[in-house]
Amino acid sequence: MAKKSARSSAATPRTRNGVLVLAAAVVLIGTVAGIGIARTVPADPPAAALDRFTHQQLEWGSCDSDLLDRAGAQCANVTVPLNYAEPRGRTISVAISRVRATDQAHRRGILLSNPGGPGGRGLDLPVRLGRAAPSYPWGLYDLIGMDPRGVGRSTPVHCGWTIGDSFQSAGADPAGFGESVATQADLAARCLAADDGMLSHITTRNTARDIDLIRTLLGEDRINYFGMSYGTYLGAVYTQMFPDRTERMVLDSAVDPARYGSDVMIQDQGAPLEEALDALADWTAARADRYRLGTTRSEVRAVVSGLIEQAARQPIRVGAYEVDDHWLPSVLFGYLHDSRRFDDAANAVRQLADAAAGQLTEPSADLAQTLSGLLDATADDAIASVESSTAVVCGDVSAPRDPAWYRRNVESSRAGQPVFGPLVNNISPCAFWPAPVEPRVDVRNATPVLIVQATGDPVAAYGEGVGLHRTMTASRLVTLRNVIVHGAFTVPSSCVSQAVETYLRDGGLPATDLICHAD
Repeated sequence: MAKKSARSSAATPRTRNGVLVLAAAVVLIGTVAGIGIARTVPADPPAAALDRFTHQQLEWGSCDSDLLDRAGAQCANVTVPLNYAEPRGRTISVAISRVRATDQAHRRGILLSNPGGPGGRGLDLPVRLGRAAPSYPWGLYDLIGMDPRGVGRSTPVHCGWTIGDSFQSAGADPAGFGESVATQADLAARCLAADDGMLSHITTRNTARDIDLIRTLLGEDRINYFGMSYGTYLGAVYTQMFPDRTERMVLDSAVDPARYGSDVMIQDQGAPLEEALDALADWTAARADRYRLGTTRSEVRAVVSGLIEQAARQPIRVGAYEVDDHWLPSVLFGYLHDSRRFDDAANAVRQLADAAAGQLTEPSADLAQTLSGLLDATADDAIASVESSTAVVCGDVSAPRDPAWYRRNVESSRAGQPVFGPLVNNISPCAFWPAPVEPRVDVRNATPVLIVQATGDPVAAYGEGVGLHRTMTASRLVTLRNVIVHGAFTVPSSCVSQAVETYLRDGGLPATDLICHAD
């Protein structure tokens, strides 16, 4: 296997003050600024203008997926306008799946779902939901999965990235931040250079419009919806754009629409990520004989910090991969979504420590998969998802443009968030992206929805769910206390399950907000 380098695609030799890498970044920023996307502010067309889409006949057939085919699902491709403001213009395809209700006598309509991301593939989500929460009354609905525009079996975005993710730390020093600026500018430039006119239309607004077109084609007056993570934002946007077209909506691990974007929404992750790392360190220290990473929280944390410092001086060779200080926090991030993965997380740190000492030849399959998703330019599925995610977030909301703004935030975060502050405050491709063609959706309505949020969620901070609850005034908030998880509905909790099951079965929200605990 060829060596997979953790150095960025725009990597430049590091200097003490970062002058070389910042100079390279300036060149790339100028390149990005010179690549434009034609922009006009679109308006939704009259219904008659969409007749060519609303009268299409869907051709249902095999999904060419063992998971979906075994579940009896069928799939179809929906033709949608690339730009809804120009419905007679170019079209793209959106792939959907359908698992018909098993209880036809009590069928409640369709339930569309989204796994988050953005950029998450959702074609097989109906089956995965059933496995994650088998007690929920999924059989009352025709379950509709969807690969949103821009990813998967829908018409995809292609940027030609040479790394698997853009979510990387600013590194341990100013030179590292300069490398990040160069990398993120290069990623943006690759997307814009490869764009064939699609990029500015891969947005949440347009995905919401696609959902409403799917609703029409399936002959339903309203949709039911189950969204997770970013999927909660998509659901909230749908309620704002298409009022009175939802029936039951469950939003798990929610995003606050007022904080959605590439900057503050990501910054909100810093504190809960550090808290999750504290919890992991405590858990690992209590099993010191097994993991050999220390007997106290501070000792385990010192191992992590030492690895980052060592990786800044010389990338750590882990099998076919090299992990530097940009990527090591990203590796940890991937393991902290769920405390049920603490064993995997501690094993990953142990392997990184062994590799740093020259004692590891090959990583475990689990760690190799994590590293591949971040670093492997041939991991097409992972790269396509992140490219699409970048297009959506950058195309939805403008981000600050000045690299100095990010650098100040990175440096000020180091004291309180030493591992993840430089990650969640780092610059992203959105700093070099053209302005969105449409304004941010101001979500503010009284659509009744059920929000489920864990207090220890390290990805969608608890305050994000509280913010969504505040802005959707008829919502109910179900709080899962003292659990580290992103995806609260997956945690065994009779309190959470009863609230969600009752709502999906009967349509009744809890009379008040609820405080729940894991069983």
